Amino acid sequence: MTDTTLLSTIALAATHSTPEVNFDFAAHRLWLKGEAYPENAAAFFRPLIQAVESWLAELPVDAPPIALHVALSYFNSSSTKLLFEFFECLNSFAKRGTRCELHWYYDEEDDISEEFGQELALDFTSLVVLPRPELNAC
Repeated sequence: MTDTTLLSTIALAATHSTPEVNFDFAAHRLWLKGEAYPENAAAFFRPLIQAVESWLAELPVDAPPIALHVALSYFNSSSTKLLFEFFECLNSFAKRGTRCELHWYYDEEDDISEEFGQELALDFTSLVVLPRPELNAC
């Protein structure tokens, strides 16, 4: 999964403990949707992060904007750590001058997820973080 020159998309169906993944590299659109509490978060997320890092390394600075859509109704602490690595990967790329948007979808009744989205804007200052109180819109 690390040679993105041969990949135009990564599509993984959701399981009971992992989110649906749809990374459309050609369209510059990345999606994570569902729940994230795999037994081994690194085994699930690291190959995805490596694929995105390889793809970003091939993009020119004047690339079209990148949109990451995240709609996770639940994620555990080990998934949070890997999500932060993923967001930092995009944050570092955005520092080069390419607009990177993080669309953070959450249930409007979930204060914790809402606050998490707000904190992402503070932690990843080069990303354009767009909190959206409509979990199912993603």
